[in-house]
Amino acid sequence: MAPLVRFDAVSVTFGDQRVLVDADFSIEPGERVCLIGRNGAGKSTSLKLITGAQEPDHGVVERSAHLRWSLLEQKLADESAELVRSYVAHGMAGQLARIAQFERLATATSNDRAALRDIETLQREIEAGGGWNIGVRIDTVISELGLPAEHRMSDLSGGWRRRTALAQALVSNPELLLLDEPTNHLDISTIEWLEDAVRRHPGAVLFVTHDRSFVERVATRIVDIDRGKLRSWPGGYTDYLVKRAQADEDEDRQNALFDRKLAEEEVWIRKGVKARRTRNEGRVRALEELREVREARIKRPRAARVQINESEEVSGRKVIEIRNVSHGYGARPLLKDFSLRVMRGDRIGIIGNNGVGKSTLLKILLGELAPDSGSVKLGTNLEIAYFDQLRRELDTSKTVAEIVGEGREYVTIRGNKKHVVSYLTDFLFPAKRAMTAVSALSGGERNRVILAKLFTQPANLLVLDEPTNDLDVETLEALEGRLADYDGTLLVVSHDRYFLDAIVTSTLVFEEDGQVRRHAGGYSDWLERHRTLAVVDDPEEATEASGGDTRTRPAPRKLSYKLQRELDALPDLIVRLEQRVLELRETISEPTFYERPHQDVQRVLAELHEAERELETAVDRWAELEKQATAAAGGDSP
Repeated sequence: MAPLVRFDAVSVTFGDQRVLVDADFSIEPGERVCLIGRNGAGKSTSLKLITGAQEPDHGVVERSAHLRWSLLEQKLADESAELVRSYVAHGMAGQLARIAQFERLATATSNDRAALRDIETLQREIEAGGGWNIGVRIDTVISELGLPAEHRMSDLSGGWRRRTALAQALVSNPELLLLDEPTNHLDISTIEWLEDAVRRHPGAVLFVTHDRSFVERVATRIVDIDRGKLRSWPGGYTDYLVKRAQADEDEDRQNALFDRKLAEEEVWIRKGVKARRTRNEGRVRALEELREVREARIKRPRAARVQINESEEVSGRKVIEIRNVSHGYGARPLLKDFSLRVMRGDRIGIIGNNGVGKSTLLKILLGELAPDSGSVKLGTNLEIAYFDQLRRELDTSKTVAEIVGEGREYVTIRGNKKHVVSYLTDFLFPAKRAMTAVSALSGGERNRVILAKLFTQPANLLVLDEPTNDLDVETLEALEGRLADYDGTLLVVSHDRYFLDAIVTSTLVFEEDGQVRRHAGGYSDWLERHRTLAVVDDPEEATEASGGDTRTRPAPRKLSYKLQRELDALPDLIVRLEQRVLELRETISEPTFYERPHQDVQRVLAELHEAERELETAVDRWAELEKQATAAAGGDSP
């Protein structure tokens, strides 16, 4: 089967920056390909080449005939007066054009074979693109995404406008779906819905994202842009990391061997008069070729190196304490009788859907917003660096260096002075880019400016509200590594599951019953516990939701005496384990729990982990034996 899109030796240059250099690439029907690269490497340019919005300077971009594609752009949809249904309907413009063309050809009296073939082709394309009833297709997609069809776009939050733009991209059922940072502004539940939608999409998908959990769950292949080339890596993100590291090692080893050979030849050519008189001309030509190859080599780009200016002041042991806080807007409550104690060194992630009050909770915790009721007390010796504050204060008329250095040539990091331009190279801003006005930067570059400025501030309490939006994967990895070593207290609001798992030790979750609860571990730890409880409530439904193995197995004729005794004992065991888990969770939720000695805290957490593991094992065993017993009885249990 022919590829949907193919790049053949494609080159693109912007000024003195070579973005793509003789790049080759193709995407086959049904593939789900993730395009990875640092900000400015050429990801968005590649998408424009595919859609025809940009032509290559050299090389050829080939597309299959009548390719049906749609694009979700990185830019957030406008806050216009247009109705949601009308906005989604724009995605069917191509389908409407095909239907109109079909009707014109079908009403013609010509029996020309070419015209008949065109009619057949259009009919197939219309059926593949969602059918003849445009309205039904639009309503179906709106319903699947839970969109308010009669609301205006200006009435929607950023997350809901992003969701509406997704509906516009999906509604035509394209052969090639192009997604540019699709998870930006989406909450975790919508991201997980999107993962399922992309996996179910019958066509090919090419997407650009920084969300590594999304990549791991969706991609069948990763293509990274490395020094102008497009390199392909089959598999998910974990496979990519392993293979890329091996490829980098191989490259370094080959370069070292090459450089050693070149050095030996350079020594030979520089020998005395006698050696030059007897030198081999073929060897001289070979040396010239080696020099040309070495000259053409492009060094691997400098890796990001994030530095955080930790405060020399040590905060008090108790950083923040809130008691019985309630807050809401109008008749809509966000927090109800919520209490929390944040201790020095805590690393807390805050998780919840858009609009539940995560940013509001941060402002209450920091004393920026007074709650409707309850008390908030901040600890002593606090030096706070708050990501969201800097985002609001960013002056786009100034250069990157002016913003970060605040007019000074040097910044101080951990007591050491460093030139601001040199400091910015650690955040992937070359000297020329450091002197560029912020207004000319991309969204990812602006976020890097904010982080660079934030981390010049001495802080023992670091507060990050959605810090990962638009950042490239390399910067994310560097940021994670540095935050993992941060000795201060950390509060993070994020929808990036991979990021949360890497840096936090506990999570505050806005849960479905309207309560905010604290859980040990990161997002994946909370999700596993959440699924375990779902198994207790409804084992079969939870097995389906978690992608369990639902293949039919041969059922035994009858449970043995031993297995029947085991099955009869399991319900009581599960009840005891559930009670133990609940008791331990209540202990951990006590405001004074984290004031206990470190060994006691770790012992209780370990006991909870073991109790949850035993509960999960018992429930799985009960479900397995119950299924065998039901099958042996010849039908489903009532």
